[in-house]
Amino acid sequence: MRVHRATAQSYSQTMDAVLPVTLDAVRLFLHVLAATVWVGGQLVLAALVPVLRRVSPEGPRAAARAFNRVAWAAFAVLIATGVWNVLALGDPGDAYRTTLIVKLVLVAASGITAFLHARASRRTALAIFGAMTGLTAVGALFIGVVLAG
Repeated sequence: MRVHRATAQSYSQTMDAVLPVTLDAVRLFLHVLAATVWVGGQLVLAALVPVLRRVSPEGPRAAARAFNRVAWAAFAVLIATGVWNVLALGDPGDAYRTTLIVKLVLVAASGITAFLHARASRRTALAIFGAMTGLTAVGALFIGVVLAG
């Protein structure tokens, strides 16, 4: 197959016009995608609970079970890519490390309260653990943005 010089030159110019896809970009993409599912999914599900209750008393529980199949996978990806992010940093300094500890506490609290929420049977416990899960997830997301600079 013969490639015309103009075609090869055009391709080269096009490739120089866009940024390369790096391993760092893939790592960050996976982390943000997983955070979108974990945090965004909780917010959407919380907004849908009243409507789901009106449709069926079992509606919220069924939706939560379906969400959990995706959410826990996303949480695992968040943990894995979070470790990868830290290892890729090197030594970021004391203030970064302290802020990172705050994020890790929020991430742990989000995971623990989500676990407790999924196993709660009383409406009060569901509400408390659900709220705590959402607040700590949003907090971890915010601190993640602060860490990203």
